[in-house]
Amino acid sequence: MKTRIFYKNFLIVAGLDVLILIFSLYAAYLVRFEFDIPLFFKIRFLRILPIFMGIKILCFYFFDLYAGMWRYTSVADLINIIKAATGSTLLMVAIILFGTRFVGYPRSVFLIDWCFTILFIAGFRLAIRFYFESTGKVESWLNTLRSFVGYQKTKIPGSKNLLIIGAGDCGEKIYREIRDNARLQYHVIGFLDDNPVKIGNKIHGIPVLGGISDIKFISSKASADEALIAIPSANAHQMRKIVYHLKESGIEFKTIPGYGELINGRITVNAIREVAYRDLIGREPIKLDENKIGAYLHGQTVLVTGAGGSIGSELCRQICRFKPENIVLYERAESPLYEIELELKKNFKTTQVLPILGDVQNIDQLEKTFDAFDPQSVFHAAAYKHVPMLELQPWKAVENNILGTANLVDVVKKFNVERFVFVSTDKAVRPTNIMGATKRVSEMLIQSQNNNSICSTRFTIVRFGNVVGSVGSVVPLFKKQIAKGGPVTVTHPEVTRYFMTIPEACQLILQAGALAGENCVEIYLLDMGTPINIDDMARDLIRWSGFEPDVDIKIEYIGLRPGEKLYEELITEGEGIVPTSHEKIMALRGQEVDQEQLNGKIDELMTLSKNQDTENIKQKLKEIAAEYRPS
Repeated sequence: MKTRIFYKNFLIVAGLDVLILIFSLYAAYLVRFEFDIPLFFKIRFLRILPIFMGIKILCFYFFDLYAGMWRYTSVADLINIIKAATGSTLLMVAIILFGTRFVGYPRSVFLIDWCFTILFIAGFRLAIRFYFESTGKVESWLNTLRSFVGYQKTKIPGSKNLLIIGAGDCGEKIYREIRDNARLQYHVIGFLDDNPVKIGNKIHGIPVLGGISDIKFISSKASADEALIAIPSANAHQMRKIVYHLKESGIEFKTIPGYGELINGRITVNAIREVAYRDLIGREPIKLDENKIGAYLHGQTVLVTGAGGSIGSELCRQICRFKPENIVLYERAESPLYEIELELKKNFKTTQVLPILGDVQNIDQLEKTFDAFDPQSVFHAAAYKHVPMLELQPWKAVENNILGTANLVDVVKKFNVERFVFVSTDKAVRPTNIMGATKRVSEMLIQSQNNNSICSTRFTIVRFGNVVGSVGSVVPLFKKQIAKGGPVTVTHPEVTRYFMTIPEACQLILQAGALAGENCVEIYLLDMGTPINIDDMARDLIRWSGFEPDVDIKIEYIGLRPGEKLYEELITEGEGIVPTSHEKIMALRGQEVDQEQLNGKIDELMTLSKNQDTENIKQKLKEIAAEYRPS
């Protein structure tokens, strides 16, 4: 590998340093002779200049002034600048003293030059940092100044030696927080990064020890206790590579979440968590049009149904980012409601959090809630979603998914709510199960409202696939089975599903809400990427846990469960794709629905539901949603 002195960055910085040092020495002469240098001393200045520059650059190199990454300039670099300036000045004075006894060289010039060298070189380094941080939109330059005059934390007895993987902005911010927080029991011993330009350099005096593939060797040599993956922009391939090497090294490791999970975009120690399977999916960060979202959420009253669920609770967190005046948490499960209420009240002080223990099946309670709080936007995330369970009790799916949605539609129309966003699923596309069929009927119910000229509410449907980590997701089930020693049960070796992370799904729901009304469409489809093979996912999770599939942990194929199909679809027949202003969202021009006829059939469905008539419920669902094919 080339040594760092041959890198382009070194040559550029060293070249600029030479220009600064020439100017510093010439400025010292100007000050000494009151801006009128005699010819004799000008000749002496030119004679001594090459020697002076050579000595200074060598001293700068010796004191690691070219090992630092100047976008992270701090007090450690300032001290090195002072050392290098002092050493080079003393060495030059010694040469002049023994060579000429200072004949033709004013003594004060060297002292003035020493001051100018420190001032100009430190200023140049600090200007580089100001440039990178101001273009990176850091909160203020005042934080930069505080970091510049900070201190390097020494190891506390009992603290863990920590390697930070990623010598970028995230890694630097995390290091500063660890360094400045005496309560954190970590001692950063080095950075790892695959960028060869960074290897051998230092950030705040902490070296970049090597590449990611060197983790095993470096962690052993440096006595590392733990590693932190500080690359929130890492894709699936990068994360898999890093995790592979970390597992091979045997040390503990954690990660900074991807940008989509960082609620306010702030990277802090509080965000550190265990690496999860969602980190390996490789979803790209979402670019939100925050102005559009803020326009309909900021200062408003927002109601979320199913607020205690995995989707609903994350939706509440994302909504609170945009500072609504009130957020109404509508949830029938007491404990999840209590937990999300406490979390939101703690993290979002400017928004009033209003928990309502209520059921969407109770229209009287809905009306009282809307009358009391008058929400402008409603996000309907409450639903039964467990496919096999609902196949056994289809009347519960009808009551909760269809009746609950119908109740909400009636109430939002009655109270002139501005915006209603319904969270749907890809299982509503050519459904083969009760859950998908009831969600499809709910979609049709909402589509029928957009033909109502009397209603002023904007009705929007958002359709997406499986969410990693949500209640009922296959990932928690596989992890439990692995923890028990297996077997891991997969329905079919060829079954595939679309997956996305909870934060990504919720961010796109908010973005779709902002797009409501574009091109007169009713359904927004989130870009789900490439479907994932469930069998591959199970094998990844087994390896992730330190075992070998079919050797340590067996995989059993149990066949498709009632209502399941091999693959999910995102678009049904007759739905035309319409472009939107957001690259991750497609709009579907839904089919026209006769509202009066649909309402009559839903009333008949409710009667069958009260009688728990399974066969006729399925027949009626098939009559309403012609594409429904019970498996």
